[in-house]
Amino acid sequence: MNKYLYLLILLLSTNISYSQISIMYEDADALVLKGSDYIYNVQFDSARATFEELIRLYPKHPSGYFLDAMIDWWRITIHRNNQAFEDEFLKNINKVLKVCDKLLKENPKDLTALFFKGGALGYRGRYYAINENWFDAASDGKEAFDIMQTCYKEAPGNHDIMLGSGIYNYFAAVFTEQYPMAKPLLTFLPPADKKIGLYQLKAAALNSRYSKVEAMVVLLQAYYSFEKDYKLAYYWSEILFRKYPNNPYFHRYYARCLNKMGNWDSLEVEWREIVKRSIARMEGYNNLTALEGLYYVGLSLQRKGKHNDAIKYFLKTIEVADYIEDFESGYKLSALYKLAYSYERTNDIKNAKLYYNKCLEYKDYNDSHENAKARLKNLK
Repeated sequence: MNKYLYLLILLLSTNISYSQISIMYEDADALVLKGSDYIYNVQFDSARATFEELIRLYPKHPSGYFLDAMIDWWRITIHRNNQAFEDEFLKNINKVLKVCDKLLKENPKDLTALFFKGGALGYRGRYYAINENWFDAASDGKEAFDIMQTCYKEAPGNHDIMLGSGIYNYFAAVFTEQYPMAKPLLTFLPPADKKIGLYQLKAAALNSRYSKVEAMVVLLQAYYSFEKDYKLAYYWSEILFRKYPNNPYFHRYYARCLNKMGNWDSLEVEWREIVKRSIARMEGYNNLTALEGLYYVGLSLQRKGKHNDAIKYFLKTIEVADYIEDFESGYKLSALYKLAYSYERTNDIKNAKLYYNKCLEYKDYNDSHENAKARLKNLK
């Protein structure tokens, strides 16, 4: 049921994103665009300096505070499992809400304040949902959704606002497809259309001024995770990675798409670079990223028949998984089976048996138990 609730919160709370920035003073436009580019290319210090300047110029306008909080959101996104960034995010998102509430106290119909309040609530709702704080997530998500509906009525043809409409139409439809048992949870929401949602997302990606990147990110997630259309996922991932080559989130998805498409040479090159950046401790390239990278380099080598080299990478994958105490990660469980197979292919039957048996000591992953038992039977 947690999956049902998370997707529900997602479609409720992501409807307002950077589209709020469309209500901006004209002379702040350059700062917004420059600072947003800094965020996506993980130049967070430069982004913070840019938004501090925006706040200095317009201390009563919520845009600078909102974008400053987005720095923390992206730090959470790329670093994963870092409490310090989460605390800073909540502090800064609450600051946005205070600025908006002050404006709304003076004028309850202030569209700028409504836009940014909806965005702040939306991202805070997503944060709560990720951390399985369902009551607060649902509360923020519902309020953000209601605000989005109000704003959409005021500017329905705006391509930046179309991002929110596209997210709603797509994910509300996917929600009912993926989880029909949870359909009653959507009875209080308007009907949705997945095709229209994808159309709106593409329109935002191609034509919006402030929401282009966010729309591309959503399209990437939609095609990769739900549509399973890896060619289109690759298309959007390549655009994002080429434009923001230092963003590990875009880098990982680009490399994952290469794997899905079976492009083993390019796959190996990209994951080796990811491992290299992880060793160098570039922003967001951490132990979890290294774990994934080591596994995929090993997989590429194995697919090309370089089993001795693959063995080294699978052993390192297991070592890193144990080091970060991610004992039952998919990468470790899969690496155990792949390692045993490469040992078998090099006629090291002793180690092949050892690691096939180790597969049976952990939870079943992608039929690893059945496959390991079958390989062991063949080795007798």
